Amino acid sequence: MSQPETHRAPDETPRTRKTTKVAVVGAGAVGSTMAYAALMRGSARHIALYDINRAKVEAEALDLSHGIQFMPMAEVVGSDDVAVCADADIIMVTAGAKQKPGQTRLDLAEATISLVSKILPELLAVAPDATYVMVTNPVDIVTYAALKISGLPPTQLFGSGTVLDSSRLRFLIAQHCGVAVQNVHAYMAGEHGDSEIPLWSSATIGGVPLLEWDAIDGREPLTAQVRDEIAHEVINSAYRIIEGKGATNYAVALAGSRIIEAVLNDEHRVLPVSTLLDDYYGISDICLSVPSIVGRHGVTDKLQVPLSPVEIRGLQHSATSLKEVARRFGV
Repeated sequence: MSQPETHRAPDETPRTRKTTKVAVVGAGAVGSTMAYAALMRGSARHIALYDINRAKVEAEALDLSHGIQFMPMAEVVGSDDVAVCADADIIMVTAGAKQKPGQTRLDLAEATISLVSKILPELLAVAPDATYVMVTNPVDIVTYAALKISGLPPTQLFGSGTVLDSSRLRFLIAQHCGVAVQNVHAYMAGEHGDSEIPLWSSATIGGVPLLEWDAIDGREPLTAQVRDEIAHEVINSAYRIIEGKGATNYAVALAGSRIIEAVLNDEHRVLPVSTLLDDYYGISDICLSVPSIVGRHGVTDKLQVPLSPVEIRGLQHSATSLKEVARRFGV
């Protein structure tokens, strides 16, 4: 006996499966490469690119879409209408003044803060529940200003911070010591910029404290001088890249896609993102990067990583430098 046919009521709509949506604000070198990295890693099923340059953003979206066959299935859209960001789960803000050769990240502050003050209210109107990640430099000052402008809690809005810097640090340590970079655990902390510091005292290689690491395969020991050279290279590598090719984009895009995955997959991953501090080693009311737990609800906790007296002073110096810049720009 056949089953009776069922009919949907006229006002009943079919159920649709909710897919993850990432909105990238700014279709420049960083924004478009971040969309590419997120697509290649399968970080999200829906990527929205938003930029005021309509021809550029539509062309970037089309170019990315033509490669969907060769990556995990996803949809890419690009528009100069902020509505393209509606209902995004996470919004990566990459738009801002371009850093020129010889310019510090702090030199970009005024123009970028002005831009963020214009676009952030528009984004909040279409995606009030999104997790906001500020990528634009100078990221710590921009994140601090964005919190003031938006009124969002620091769990929901934070900066990409020193996630990239820590990757650079781990790469250089691995290269010097002759181990896989995935076995190096070390963080850059403080400002994403000239006053950032490596946290040597908590760094490890395969579980071995870095400060106790014995050289292998005839390699040079990881002396204080070598550590200083590595730290100097981390801090100045962006300037070298910008001088050579005009912008950094690949590594920062991969770092951004890692943050995206931590949020969308609720990974509770420890990442050194830039977030508002409240009595962290005596530091308050400024955004700095410290190892923090990142998941679906944004930044939920900051880890009290053991610091040496030198590292504490370095972190406090970084905070003081950024507070002076924040005051200069009225934030």
